[in-house]
Amino acid sequence: MGATPRRSALITGSSGGLGYAVAESLAAVGCDVVLHGIEAPDGVEPARAALATRYGISAAYYQADLSDLSALDRLMAFVADRFGGPDIVVNNAVVRHFAPVECLATADWQRSLAVNLTAPFQIIRLALPGMRVRDFGRIVNMSSHYGQRGATNRADYVTTKAGILGLTRAVALETAGTGITCNAISPGTLPTPAITARIDALAATRNLSREEATRVYMKERQPSGRFVQLEDVGAAISFLCGPAGRDITGAVIPIDGGWSAA
Repeated sequence: MGATPRRSALITGSSGGLGYAVAESLAAVGCDVVLHGIEAPDGVEPARAALATRYGISAAYYQADLSDLSALDRLMAFVADRFGGPDIVVNNAVVRHFAPVECLATADWQRSLAVNLTAPFQIIRLALPGMRVRDFGRIVNMSSHYGQRGATNRADYVTTKAGILGLTRAVALETAGTGITCNAISPGTLPTPAITARIDALAATRNLSREEATRVYMKERQPSGRFVQLEDVGAAISFLCGPAGRDITGAVIPIDGGWSAA
């Protein structure tokens, strides 16, 4: 029996935060990784080098604006040239805007559609032929708790995160019975800079400690009362991308501390 080939993974929106945590989880199980972001390469180089050194894998970075279809084509050509195409795709990059529907600029709406929905479609479309040839592929689309229910002042985010679930199910059915799977992850509240800034503002407004403000913020969200950890989302994706995930496809997996059950 031959050795399992080393897999390559493209993770969009992975120069930091959740995407980087996912990249680290995949690197930890031996995957080569392509990081992606909109930052200049020099700014991401320490993070890229750390992955390669820590896990003994090949790590690359590609700067691209995912709202530009030609940039998407160049990104996928880069992955093909470097690694023969991605075996694993994690569509994580996202933009969002906070405004009532009547105040949401059309340009902001269009950018959200482009980055959050069209880019995952195009990346999957370009990755699938190679995955079919190799009879192996793992596609993971990052949705959200808000992909399955409404919320005010974030119509673009709710719409695109719901749309990514439809794309996930369509791709799963079209690849069923092959070595390719397509699933969605639906994280709850993560300790991102934007969320921690809101908690700091809440603490200042109500004269609370940071711990008290965190409990207040989480009370109306996750029954667990704690943040979902970035590395736990990465570990779940790593599981889906491994051999044990071969028959998990078309699923929406909540990692939300019981929020979706409440």
